[in-house]
Amino acid sequence: MNMRTKPVYLILENGKVFRGRSFGYEAETMGELVFTTSMSGYLETLTDPSFLGQVVIQTFPLIGNYGVIPSDFECKDTALAAYIVRDICQEPSNFRSEGALDVFLKEHKVVGVSDIDTRALTRIVREVGVMNAKITYSLPEQLDETLSELHDYVIRDAVERVTCKQPEIMTPEDKKYRVVLWDFGTKENIRRQLLARGCEVVKMPASSTAEDIVAMKPDGIMLSNGPGDPADNPLIIQEMTKLCEYRIPIFGICLGHQLLALAMGAKSKKLKYGHRGENQPAIRQSDKRVFITSQNHGYEILPDSLPEGASMSFVNGNDGTCEGIDYTSIPAFTVQFHPEAAAGPLDTEFLFDRFIAMMKEDK
Repeated sequence: MNMRTKPVYLILENGKVFRGRSFGYEAETMGELVFTTSMSGYLETLTDPSFLGQVVIQTFPLIGNYGVIPSDFECKDTALAAYIVRDICQEPSNFRSEGALDVFLKEHKVVGVSDIDTRALTRIVREVGVMNAKITYSLPEQLDETLSELHDYVIRDAVERVTCKQPEIMTPEDKKYRVVLWDFGTKENIRRQLLARGCEVVKMPASSTAEDIVAMKPDGIMLSNGPGDPADNPLIIQEMTKLCEYRIPIFGICLGHQLLALAMGAKSKKLKYGHRGENQPAIRQSDKRVFITSQNHGYEILPDSLPEGASMSFVNGNDGTCEGIDYTSIPAFTVQFHPEAAAGPLDTEFLFDRFIAMMKEDK
């Protein structure tokens, strides 16, 4: 039987079962079930390290219509456990396309499921909250063993699995600054934004110490996005606390935002179903202006836990969660959303210019 039409089952931790069709790589897998509301950028989603170990539901109904475009990738590889769509387009139409999504998933060993009611599935996640799910090609007569397996599933060593293994340096022709990009699972567009502004980017592994980073003599430090629970990284948080003592300008995004907050004494909490998509409103506290942002995270920093010298700079327009922090005790600011937004709106791209201004002022 053709893999495209082979039946496949999605078993949820709460016992619900969905039947769909297989595409991409064929294998049984399990992961944390999450959804993204992005209307474009499925390639960026598939190559975003922040989705490590997750079964991603794409709420937009038609996926694959513009094919596979390697120059749009956020990482060379994939990290998600599986990809769920309503309809998969097998014949893309785009002058930039270099292949079909089905082939891409096979090559990168990503399990795909189509012909599922993604609207109904997303409603379950919104109402019940994030849960684990398993993809299998034969439905067991009794689900008890599978549900027990799902209940015990945990994503471990998330940052370690996606960070670079050794330092990487990229230098633009008009080098003005040197920035250490502390890699917790960074998206490539963060590096592109820095290079475009004349920054030599030194990408450093997550295991780097404060001394390793300072030895690179950076003008600024970028804390990247990445997967998992920020509290699962005590050694990184410990080194980040040390790094703050050097008073080098810092800009943090997503997981980087959370890790710096924890390093400064704040606390984090898991969200019911997270924020994932390119249409999240963030309200700037200084003037109440609303920015549409791209986001991908399942945890929040608790505003009431912020230490002295830290204040919320942005708030989520939907649920009031913390979307940004400005620090006065150290030269640093962070945001929960993605100002590099690939794909997504570029409303907050100016934050990279703010980072440049901080480094210029510090010189």
